[in-house]
Amino acid sequence: MRCSPVKPEDLAKMTLVSSPVASPRRREGAFVVTRIDLESDKYVSRIWLLEGDGSYAALTNGPSDQQPEWSPDGRLLAFASRRTLKEKERGGEVWIVRRDGKGEPRMVAKLKGGVENLRWSPDGKRLLLISGVGEPEEDVKTARRLPYWFNGRGLVYNIYRHLFLLDPESGEVRQLTTRDREVVAACWSPDSRKIAFAAYSDFLKPYLVDVYVIDVESGEEERVTRESMYIVDVEWSPKGDLLAIRGHKLERGLSTHNKVWLLSFDGELKLISGELDVSNSMNCDVRGPGKGRLLQWSKDGYIYFLATDGGAVHLYKASLDGEVELVIGGDCVIDEYSLGDDAIFYVKMTSTQPPELWVLERGEERKLTGFNDFLLSQLTLAKPEKFKFRASDGCTVEGWILKPVEFEEGKRYPAVVEIHGGPMTAYGEGFMHEFHVLSGAGFVVVYTNPRGSAGYTEEFKDIRYAYGERDYQDIMEAVDYVIREYKFIDAERIGVTGGSYGGFMTNWIVTHTDRFKAAVTQRSICNWISFYGTTDIGFWFTKDQIGDEPWKDLEKLWEKSPLKYVENVKTPLLIIHSVEDYRCWLDQALQMFTALKALDKEVELAVFPGENHDLSRRGKPKHRIERLKKILGWFEKYLKDEKKASGSKQ
Repeated sequence: MRCSPVKPEDLAKMTLVSSPVASPRRREGAFVVTRIDLESDKYVSRIWLLEGDGSYAALTNGPSDQQPEWSPDGRLLAFASRRTLKEKERGGEVWIVRRDGKGEPRMVAKLKGGVENLRWSPDGKRLLLISGVGEPEEDVKTARRLPYWFNGRGLVYNIYRHLFLLDPESGEVRQLTTRDREVVAACWSPDSRKIAFAAYSDFLKPYLVDVYVIDVESGEEERVTRESMYIVDVEWSPKGDLLAIRGHKLERGLSTHNKVWLLSFDGELKLISGELDVSNSMNCDVRGPGKGRLLQWSKDGYIYFLATDGGAVHLYKASLDGEVELVIGGDCVIDEYSLGDDAIFYVKMTSTQPPELWVLERGEERKLTGFNDFLLSQLTLAKPEKFKFRASDGCTVEGWILKPVEFEEGKRYPAVVEIHGGPMTAYGEGFMHEFHVLSGAGFVVVYTNPRGSAGYTEEFKDIRYAYGERDYQDIMEAVDYVIREYKFIDAERIGVTGGSYGGFMTNWIVTHTDRFKAAVTQRSICNWISFYGTTDIGFWFTKDQIGDEPWKDLEKLWEKSPLKYVENVKTPLLIIHSVEDYRCWLDQALQMFTALKALDKEVELAVFPGENHDLSRRGKPKHRIERLKKILGWFEKYLKDEKKASGSKQ
């Protein structure tokens, strides 16, 4: 059977594996399987049961089941769903199904504010969750706090996320926390009497978070942290004497590495993860709906965590003394994991293997699922080659090059340079369907981790107040390097694309050089001044990363705005944006498009209705495929058409 190159439509054939959770029963687990239904233009997610003998089968019928959580005795599985909700109706539901599959799943609660952080109490009597309180007015909206809206959530100006307790038998729901604040993470104490949670109340500085402990019965709470810091996770130790938190003290602002800290109940902090970047910052466009815990305690008192390590994500563990040990490494991404009594279940991927479920047992790794094996057997995928080069300032920068799947020695090929978002994310062993589509269409794909990327040192990651400087140089020097080292690249036919920060950088590139023959900017930023006041994070992200507020130093923000230099553009530009992108609002695309049209430049604007900042990762399937077709079509037009590639305007 002849294999075919990857095409945009192959996205719908992928099976997305996520959310592994080890059962209290030996060698059993559960996980989420998501398939794409093009006919309904939806994702269908079900909970699957992994048996002790390694077999697995669907436990629920979906179509929107996720966040599986075992009861302490392993007899029941709670999960979040939207089974009875209409497509655009706000909210979420909590369901429970028996592990043995007998009887139908039953809904125990419906919450207008959604369901997050679903957890059984250790005694099995209650469920903990985070849900939003409040809702937007139906007509006139009167906001009294920021943000007005939030990407993927919609209008949030009078919604606060709080802790709730749910009785799984009666369905009674009780709100546990109050006040104008946002709870971001929570966990039970081992005796089920208390809950530790992380929350912030300064909405102008949502990165200043504190840890509290609340008594479940009395509702009395106590602040544990002595000073506010950036905190994203909190986990109670098995002995009940310590909390582990993941976050940082903002030494380099938001560019600081997340670290693992031990927090005692008198507020003492102890760092135990060393210099690792404790995050999963790897880009991938075939992830399921999971949001696994990056931080977990083992019963013997070790703290396990994921860390971005160059172009990989590895699993580590740390002792209370701060001795760090690699648990699962290699050229791969450990995307999510769950600790069992004698095994670790985890989702693993590489640049050529989509995420699947694996197990580490008795020191040996074993692949458990093969949902995508048949599809891969029908496709031809090129394997990326890793390269390193020394930048002009002496720093080593990593990158990867993906040849066309039908590569022939002696031929020269057009290339596309891909720039990741963030900038504090990374490329590497994450599976990128988009890259394989470009490779399958005959393009060389070049992607790097320039300055600003996650997974290296904090100094490498910190480009605050210097966007468009060393990061831009790294990308341009990477292009110089690959042209010099890989003779099959046609230096006269190179395009560039990126999203979010990568969209900003694409805009910056086309306003500062004409060496690229085509560009596609996605969910981008062109004007930091308007970005500050129109987006869900602009009012704090801009100050931290660019350096000030518009009324204090307008010129500083304007200097870093590609729109200032728009008259320099000579590169044909396709602008892709989503109507409900509140992270980088639609005004950014419209400003760039309007300016370029007024200047009579080659530009097109593609706007996707009903989508947000996550179009490329979680958008409607048909829109995701159409987006890929537009990117592919743009580069086909300008990099493969000899007249356009040589610079003639039509």
